Amino acid sequence: MRIEINLLGGSKRKRKAGAGLQMPDFSGLVAGVKDPLLLGAVGAGVAAIVFIGGLFTLTQTRHVLLENRAEDVRTEARRYGNLMAQKRHAERLRDSLVAELDAIRQIDADRYVWPHILEEVTRALPDYSWLVSLVALQGSPVLEEDSVDVVQPLRFELEGRTSEITAYTRFLRRLAASPWMENVIEGPATTVLEDDKAMRAFSITATFKKAGTDFVRTVSVIESVR
Repeated sequence: MRIEINLLGGSKRKRKAGAGLQMPDFSGLVAGVKDPLLLGAVGAGVAAIVFIGGLFTLTQTRHVLLENRAEDVRTEARRYGNLMAQKRHAERLRDSLVAELDAIRQIDADRYVWPHILEEVTRALPDYSWLVSLVALQGSPVLEEDSVDVVQPLRFELEGRTSEITAYTRFLRRLAASPWMENVIEGPATTVLEDDKAMRAFSITATFKKAGTDFVRTVSVIESVR
């Protein structure tokens, strides 16, 4: 009969108590591998796994950043799109207003031309003289200075009667001195009978021009109404 005595004091029980999931002994495993090519392959595989993991993490981070930036760009594009739409709408309104103003300017171009002519002719007409006719010969009313339209000066002719030759001369001088007239030219003058009286029939041609600001008087609407 053979008797064995355990002198380690319970080492077997410790081994049993430690039984379960245990990490492999890599140091022992590496020490047991003697082939350098195998060690290099294992190291390369580990490095590749680490590299791919880092690259994946970096790609995910860049993807999130690019998505955020793309959303910001889309937001700015919508905002600028709205601004451009508003700008085009404003430009259409401006073009419409410009067209309406041009139409009003063309209609209103000769609104005060003939009143100026009649006022100047009436003011220059001496006593014992009167007009027979006043007609336009050629040209168009003078537009505003900032107008792009090219117009001809308005030229007109008037015919009248006077009982004094000196009155006719004064009439010519007054028309020539008017700031609204230019190129005042004396026409043919003849003697005619009016109610068995000898009268001087005359004709004068002149061109209407826009007077300077020194000769233009403006009146407020309230004052004109009063």
